[in-house]
Amino acid sequence: MTTKYTTLEIEITDQTGTVWLNRPEIRNAFNEVMIGELIRAFKELGERNDIRVILLRGRGKSFCAGADLNWMRNVATYGYEENYRESLQLAECFHTIYHCPKPTIAVVHGAAMGGANGLLSACDMAFCDDEAMFSLSEVKIGIIPAAISPYVIKRVGEYGARELMLSGRRINGKEAEHYRLVNKSLPADKLDAHVREQISHLLTSGPNAIAHCKKLIDTVCNKINMEEAKSYTAKVIAEIRASEEGQEGMAAFLEKRKPGWVGGKK
Repeated sequence: MTTKYTTLEIEITDQTGTVWLNRPEIRNAFNEVMIGELIRAFKELGERNDIRVILLRGRGKSFCAGADLNWMRNVATYGYEENYRESLQLAECFHTIYHCPKPTIAVVHGAAMGGANGLLSACDMAFCDDEAMFSLSEVKIGIIPAAISPYVIKRVGEYGARELMLSGRRINGKEAEHYRLVNKSLPADKLDAHVREQISHLLTSGPNAIAHCKKLIDTVCNKINMEEAKSYTAKVIAEIRASEEGQEGMAAFLEKRKPGWVGGKK
């Protein structure tokens, strides 16, 4: 990594890049510096050919306590234009994670408060331990979870979002799984093994196919109607079948061997 970070720590092992939120003394609460660094980190890791999977985790006792109180004190004094610029940067952070071409996994422990739920919801998958605590608590201080709402609502649906966002109540890991805020909640001693299992599944898939599949899902869900989907999806599969990776994958399947990206012979 060429970029230096002050609020993050980047760890690269076995084709996996881990973005550690690294402000453990304040439970990884985010401020404008961390927001900007998250944007840069996900863009840089997303462009690296040696990275196949990206994890988002928190150092210390919690995943993320939401917004830094000192940052919030400053924001509270801003006028509309300054507030808009700060909020747009936060929205850009979630947008960057959501559109990262690599598969992204949030691993949650401790607490995920307020805006932290935007970070985990923008990832492709999220896993937590059973004791983790979640809260969309913005209404308790007279504001709303605006920037995170597109991603949280996609995860939990409209009426789940209504319950969690309007009440602001705290839920544990198993409840978060029930609401589909996370994919799965596990005992703390089984969490890392489950994450490693998910990574191993992802590494057996074509890296370009994964990037194209993420773009396919985004396009079908967010950008076209069902009529437009007919020609779009036919065009996409035709292009992928004709690609070098598509040809190798289909040949490996027919020849009953592993494809090149998992150690097979082309």
